[in-house]
Amino acid sequence: MKQRLEYYGLAPELFEPLVKLEEALAKSSLGKPLVELVKIRASQINGCAYCLDMHLRDARAAGMPEQKLDVVAAFGESPIFDARERAALAWTEALTEVSQRGAPQRVYAQLEELFSDRERVDLTLAICAINSWNRIAIAFRTLHPVRASG
Repeated sequence: MKQRLEYYGLAPELFEPLVKLEEALAKSSLGKPLVELVKIRASQINGCAYCLDMHLRDARAAGMPEQKLDVVAAFGESPIFDARERAALAWTEALTEVSQRGAPQRVYAQLEELFSDRERVDLTLAICAINSWNRIAIAFRTLHPVRASG
């Protein structure tokens, strides 16, 4: 497989708003580990290898335990995620699959209990951003770097 197009260099001004959104989200009170979990889960659902590779590395660098990374796809079945992580991941799944699931009130109600109004906005925009990046990377077959194993 090869990348279809070097898209970023062709339209950097169109990517600038997404980059600025990421910069603003990096300053949010959500914290990098939680944002990385959200990005990983959305990228798993969307099947974006490029983004999975990037955000798994970023999560490790942010101190996310390997065990959480190993089971994030089954977060609802694991006791290692706290209530905020579970609520954020459930919201991520709902919004990533919004055409099939909508945005259920029961999932949103969990957010209301655990996140401030501003945090709910930040979280929702983080989910929107990673879904945009996933779609761009998949559309143009952006390839993740291949590293030596061992």
